Amino acid sequence: MQKRKLGKHGPEVSAIGLGCMGMSFSLGPPKDVGEMTVLLRQAVERGVTFFDTAEVYGPFTNENLLGEALAPVRDKVVLATKFGFDLKPGSDPRHAPSLNSRPQHIKEAVEGSLKRLKTEVIDLLYQHRVDPAVPIEDVAGAVKDLIAAGKVKYFGLSEAGAGTIRRAHAVQPVTALQSEYSLWWRRVEDEELPVLEELGIALVPFSPLGRGFLTGKIDASTTFADGDFRNNLPRFTQEARKANQAVVDLLAEIGQRKGATPGQVALAWLLAQKPWIVPIPGTTRLDRLEENIGATAITLTAEDLKEIDAAAAAITVEGGRYPERLEQMTRL
Repeated sequence: MQKRKLGKHGPEVSAIGLGCMGMSFSLGPPKDVGEMTVLLRQAVERGVTFFDTAEVYGPFTNENLLGEALAPVRDKVVLATKFGFDLKPGSDPRHAPSLNSRPQHIKEAVEGSLKRLKTEVIDLLYQHRVDPAVPIEDVAGAVKDLIAAGKVKYFGLSEAGAGTIRRAHAVQPVTALQSEYSLWWRRVEDEELPVLEELGIALVPFSPLGRGFLTGKIDASTTFADGDFRNNLPRFTQEARKANQAVVDLLAEIGQRKGATPGQVALAWLLAQKPWIVPIPGTTRLDRLEENIGATAITLTAEDLKEIDAAAAAITVEGGRYPERLEQMTRL
């Protein structure tokens, strides 16, 4: 497995990480804990060292899963989790819980995450969404205190805008920004990528495979299980999936020449953008995990990248990525 560094001063991690949300939340019923434990350990055996979770995934159950599964190999992995919501056990995070990044709440959330993750220190702690009610300087200051106390190693932001990144970084250096980025969602290129490069901050793209669509395994006829959040996304209506098939066709065409799947080309494209980009595709299956890891062996030349960009520019992606109320919580 190739390695990459998270920003100028962050830890070295596997070039492909593992997003763990879908194991416990959002893709229908939670997966079997025993099966997911095996998968997490198989990921480590195959060289994955970067694992992403959040207290809101479940809530809480995903952190519990990672804590139990990765305890025997804790010294070999980098754990990232997130704070930022008012949560109660048994609450349904799909109903958009209230934001809460007050400094005292951050410290309380971290104590809970430490216990669930069975660790003495969180490697990378993200603010899950920017809280307009709390100055980002106060948020960064709270994380700075946690770092000084030895409870957190590195500070991250998720879906934050360029101005917020700069303000936070001035108080406590930001190691990574987690934002959606893929061939069908490139808005981060407009403002955030230049700031990250300037400040030496890594980008950790979530949904690098377009929530599964860019793998080529989903089409207009696909149905999703009850509880799968894609049922509520504008980009996943039947009409939008039919229109957006052109993106997958482009990836498949490149893949045929490279001996790769559409999903592998999508990940290889991300890896080729910057050496400090570390995607975290999620999966609950070993074959998909191995396919994703295989993307690190795909080389896209400068000509390949020009061809992909030119072809992608001619495709209009249909449908918003989130319902409007959720989209309003991003890029603040």
